[in-house]
Amino acid sequence: MTGFSSRVEHVSISGIREVFEAAGDDAINLGLGQPDFPTPEHAREAAVEAIRAGDTDAYTSNKGTRELREAIAAKHARDNGLDVDPEDVIATAGGSEALHIALEAHVDAGQEVVIPDPGFVSYEALTHLAGGEPEPVALREDLTLSPAAVEDAVTDDTAAFVVNSPANPTGAVQSPEDMREFARIADEHDVLCISDEVYEYQIFEGEHRSPMEFAESDNVVLVNACSKAYSMTGWRLGWVTASTDRIERMLRVHQYAQACASAPAQYAAEAALTGPQEPVAEMREAFQQRRDVLLAGLAEMGLECPTPQGAFYAMPKVPDGWVDEVIDRGVVVVPGEAFGAAGEGYARISYATDIETIEAALDIMADATAAVR
Repeated sequence: MTGFSSRVEHVSISGIREVFEAAGDDAINLGLGQPDFPTPEHAREAAVEAIRAGDTDAYTSNKGTRELREAIAAKHARDNGLDVDPEDVIATAGGSEALHIALEAHVDAGQEVVIPDPGFVSYEALTHLAGGEPEPVALREDLTLSPAAVEDAVTDDTAAFVVNSPANPTGAVQSPEDMREFARIADEHDVLCISDEVYEYQIFEGEHRSPMEFAESDNVVLVNACSKAYSMTGWRLGWVTASTDRIERMLRVHQYAQACASAPAQYAAEAALTGPQEPVAEMREAFQQRRDVLLAGLAEMGLECPTPQGAFYAMPKVPDGWVDEVIDRGVVVVPGEAFGAAGEGYARISYATDIETIEAALDIMADATAAVR
């Protein structure tokens, strides 16, 4: 009988999914990592018009339509001060595929990938699927990733390290000085930096800077997506940009795994990137208000929580048994250890829902906190 590959046996169903399935149907869901806003109308309409015109009936270029890649390049010039050639962009099936092809194209069997701990669940899983070995690095007390700790973890066997700012699951934002240091590490150690920037527009304090701005070599691969910025998680449209040589290798993986990103989603993404940006600002303002309500409630119940400067997650330290007690009482949160061993003793709470729901959840969490103390 044919067995299973060692790569897939290293990967299990996400701990986040396990929590969702264990919760009741009427539970308050503070575990979901997607905005609760509609996709901007102009992006939806662009997809509808393209469908009606018959423009979405065939494959696009493997890299994506020229117009979308030009829109992505213009976005990087406008927001990041980066001079990106549209030929050095691949439109992908969400940021997840962008991460996947970046790792597949650069990691050989047995090579190490340095990842944040706690960090987004895909980093470890996709490293295993590429045949690599994840090397978790524990975060600082403020839940940011230390460049010094990353540099200490780099060895001759290191293929890449992953930076995520703003971060999932912590909401932490790396400083410009940190990003400059990550670029230096990539340059001096000749190791790849994969910069996951999908929460770029959800920043409340501080500023977003990319390691690609500071790198003197081509050792930075930038991953982004429309998913969080434009509430387009279901459209599955992301992208990766890097040097020509790196893009060519990632394209080899992408063309066989995916061929091209969904054509309707490409037209929607082009409109989202080039059209009115007010919806992005409105979502960011709403997330900040929700964050402040959540932090005040956590403080009231005596839970310590580093202030998330971006994304839409908070990660408080919680007492033993707290997560199970909260879930049993009907509020879905995710245990910190689902994001890595260093996440033990924390919980991830998503505030991508309305304030009334957050307030109702806080009442339940306060009772749960009292019960386990």
